[in-house]
Amino acid sequence: MDDPGRCCDNRVSEFPDTVKGMGTAPRIVLVWDIAIRVFHWLMVALVAAAYATWRLNWMVWHGWVGDAVLALLLFRLLWGFFGGETARFSGFLTSPRRAVQHLKYAFRREPDRQVGHNPAGGWMVLLLLVLLLVETLTGLYIANDIADEGPLTEVVPAWAANAIESSHAILWDVLLAAIVLHVLAIAGFAAIKGQNLLRPMITGTKVLPPSVAAPRAGSPARAVLLLLGCAVATAFLVNLV
Repeated sequence: MDDPGRCCDNRVSEFPDTVKGMGTAPRIVLVWDIAIRVFHWLMVALVAAAYATWRLNWMVWHGWVGDAVLALLLFRLLWGFFGGETARFSGFLTSPRRAVQHLKYAFRREPDRQVGHNPAGGWMVLLLLVLLLVETLTGLYIANDIADEGPLTEVVPAWAANAIESSHAILWDVLLAAIVLHVLAIAGFAAIKGQNLLRPMITGTKVLPPSVAAPRAGSPARAVLLLLGCAVATAFLVNLV
């Protein structure tokens, strides 16, 4: 699944604008390893499940979904330091100034030569991760009529628990707004710049010029071990009280 070293004639023919802008024979490069792709699509499914269980008042299930989200987020944070090159925070977080400069060319149609996240996209990823993490952690405190209480409700005073409950609802709306912005940006890149950002997150690969070095992928075995450790840590946290 993660082996890009195959004949790419058919794939290249699907991206005439990209090939034309490169000037030399392109090649298929693995830019997103399997760990990042599985994380991404599992998170999409879990956020949708969190919304559905909340709307249906299935709060016990809602809590279980939140636990799964927390385990995945802990994994993603660790993978940002120990994962593949494009997954590491040091590889895609740039200065805010560079991100703003990148946005100046948002309406310029050009081939996609970006190996990982672009400067603006990197900050959006960080924002989404922070919002998801804070939203999930505040959910550990929430009391409700269905599930009785979150696992950490009793360790804080009532006024603090009420404030956290309010912030949980507000942050959910902020998170949804950020997700909508993220999706609109992906659609805008496809329509305006002619860059398909969705397909690489499915296949893991991009068509890039030979001068672009292939990034180092993360170890699947390391990813599995980190995920198991994060699942254990999450189980310990939610059963703390």
